[in-house]
Amino acid sequence: MRTRKSWREKLENAKGKVVPMPNGTLFVPRGLDVDAAIRRVKTGQLVTQAQIRAHLALKAGADQACPITTGIFVRLSAEAAAEEELAGKQRITPFWRVIRDDGSLLEKLPGGAEGQAARLASEGQQLVRGKKIKVVEFKSCLARL
Repeated sequence: MRTRKSWREKLENAKGKVVPMPNGTLFVPRGLDVDAAIRRVKTGQLVTQAQIRAHLALKAGADQACPITTGIFVRLSAEAAAEEELAGKQRITPFWRVIRDDGSLLEKLPGGAEGQAARLASEGQQLVRGKKIKVVEFKSCLARL
């Protein structure tokens, strides 16, 4: 009988690599690389997906990091953290601090945009609701990775 892998196991299985491209090099990150970048973001700070990609590319010595793979691993990291939180773990990856480059929240994270908004509001972030939920003045809260 085959057992289902946990989100953490899925996150740990990926392997990173730098791939030559016509216009430079592309870093395809490991799940743990993305998770480690998110863990660096402290309470009251935020990080955009573009910041995560830039940090990972610089660390790997590449020109850029894959946006698709990075986005997938942001989601896997969030799912692993939610799974760990349900199991009673206190210190989890703060996935709710990851936002889009325009300051809007991510609907596909555990709890959706509303769950992310509640967590961010509890950390003192001001939010505005429109077509999408966005963090007000998010640029002043961006972490340095």
